[in-house]
Amino acid sequence: MDTHVTPLAPAAARLDHLDWLEAEAIHILREVAGQCSNPVLLFSGGKDSICLLRLAEKAFRPGRFPFPLLHVDTGHNYPEVTAFRDRRAAELDERLIVRSVEDSMRRGTVALKSPNESRNKHQSVTLLEAIAEFAFDACIGGARRDEEKARAKERLFSFRDEFGQWDPKNQRPELWSLYNARIHPGENIRAFPISNWTELDVWQYIAREELELPTIYFAHTRPVVRRNGALVPVTALTPAREDEKIEEVCVRFRTVGDITCTAPVESTADTLEKIIAETAVTTLTERGATRLDDQTSEASMEQRKKEGYF
Repeated sequence: MDTHVTPLAPAAARLDHLDWLEAEAIHILREVAGQCSNPVLLFSGGKDSICLLRLAEKAFRPGRFPFPLLHVDTGHNYPEVTAFRDRRAAELDERLIVRSVEDSMRRGTVALKSPNESRNKHQSVTLLEAIAEFAFDACIGGARRDEEKARAKERLFSFRDEFGQWDPKNQRPELWSLYNARIHPGENIRAFPISNWTELDVWQYIAREELELPTIYFAHTRPVVRRNGALVPVTALTPAREDEKIEEVCVRFRTVGDITCTAPVESTADTLEKIIAETAVTTLTERGATRLDDQTSEASMEQRKKEGYF
């Protein structure tokens, strides 16, 4: 009788690419918690930060997260997203800190050039004020390398000086996945656990983990106008101009942020499977296609990051 038993493949051979990305992200989260004395996780209610919350659950549950959650709110965010943000934080029973650009405006640290100016870039000021207020030494964010050219220059542990500024020429090597979070008082680290993920990876992970999302990520009908090659939602903050025709179009959002600079894309993808299929064949990055403020200058994101943007 043949008693030969085929050995099981090594565990590593059974891991798919999402398992590898998840393991790296969990390792980074634990490195931040181990090396930093007062970190915070940036949570906006968007898809990338929703993934971060699940990764934090896997890294630290059944205990509480070793950091609070922080959202820098422009005051012009989509209500569906901020409502989801508050509910998700409450479900996890984790502390959520919200600091608003409007607070900075009242203090006089942010001054708009005009009432209609986008507040998105001014989040840098409010973030740096929150870091100083709570003495955070690390901010964990959901930025990815495929979002925008300047994002691809980031280390996984991105060093920021005492002014909160980023210098791409003054970053630390990360050979062999060794991370250095040592800083002087006033300096801080921005950590990006999903930096090596793509937009497609994020959607596949959301599907695998069955994560809930704000409804505006799925196809729905919304009044829009076509402006400079983009679909601009018609809202009280972004009204149609006199020469523009309002259309009812089936759209979804690939990324969410300030209403004044976040555009949807035309789509009928009303399920995760359909979104994944669309994402797999798209040739435009999500920021390039939907962030109106990023289209004004190739150097805009890099300049904002140097000023403290996350």
